[in-house]
Amino acid sequence: MTISQNKVVTIHYKVVDTASGETIDSSEGGQPMTYLHGAQNIIPGLEQALEGKTVGDEFEVTIAAGDAYGEYSEDRVQQVPMEAFQGVEQVEPGMAFTAQTPNGPVNLIVTEVDEAMVTVDANHPLAGKSLSFSVKVESIREASDEEMAHGHVHGEGGHHH
Repeated sequence: MTISQNKVVTIHYKVVDTASGETIDSSEGGQPMTYLHGAQNIIPGLEQALEGKTVGDEFEVTIAAGDAYGEYSEDRVQQVPMEAFQGVEQVEPGMAFTAQTPNGPVNLIVTEVDEAMVTVDANHPLAGKSLSFSVKVESIREASDEEMAHGHVHGEGGHHH
């Protein structure tokens, strides 16, 4: 069986920031990741690289930012008045918040703080980074009707990234 639309795929993986060589995430020694292929559950570049692979395949692929978590966008950096953080004892760079917006929740990272204004960045922490993946395909099965209807895997360690 090869990886194609509506297959449930389990992979072991390691992700490295191509520029710095730092390991960002790895399933080594932990649970492999299970996802529904073709449902945009994982970054587009990785989904493309997995297309057509079979169980036992091991490969490495470097994915440009545009096919990973997107380009870094200056438009997503905003200054917010300190009042917006009422109830937060101390606002510090590096803090992460979830803001409710008309388009759903957005994760923000505080990058700068001065007396009246807080600079927040809504870019994904990995935006603008090219990522290198090492992947091993563990298993492939057909998705159930329910999984296809819901667009993600049910049960066995299917988690969202």
